[in-house]
Amino acid sequence: MKVFALALVSCLLTSPQLVSAQSVENFSLEAIGEDSKAQVESKFELKDHKGKTVVLHFLLKTECPFCLKYTNQYAQLAAATPDVIHLFIKPDSEKDIRSWVKKMVKIEGVNQPTIYRDPGAKLAKLFKIPDDYQFHGQSVHYPALVVIDGDGKEMFRYVGKSNSDRMPKDEFVKKLETMTAK
Repeated sequence: MKVFALALVSCLLTSPQLVSAQSVENFSLEAIGEDSKAQVESKFELKDHKGKTVVLHFLLKTECPFCLKYTNQYAQLAAATPDVIHLFIKPDSEKDIRSWVKKMVKIEGVNQPTIYRDPGAKLAKLFKIPDDYQFHGQSVHYPALVVIDGDGKEMFRYVGKSNSDRMPKDEFVKKLETMTAK
């Protein structure tokens, strides 16, 4: 029984969906837009957003219709919650990201979300997002959502088990409200 209890505690402590009080290192991401002017003008650095909740949405590499749908849903949420910064992150090339962005549905009253490039999935690796998901003939990292609080500490994360496994928007809102209630 003790062995089972120790194994259970070990699994819980290493689960990627648990809250981590660990501080997040500063990082920067380059924004990729439909034209080259947008990419030059927009860069995100975590250190410049102290006091804000930052949500990292790790999207899959290559074409993924679930990523498009998911990004549109969370872009609508981002428009309604200006105190929360949503970063949509893809490890694709600039050209592939620009092509993918053109397929996004334009929603009236909602700004087109900015997509950030994570070359070589370096940020996904820093956050220890598993990267052995087989998708379109490639091994890529799993879809994931990581929430960082205003003090730069990870609040919670959700790592999907497939390209269609994403944290539902309503569940995210409830979880965030619970975590930020004082």
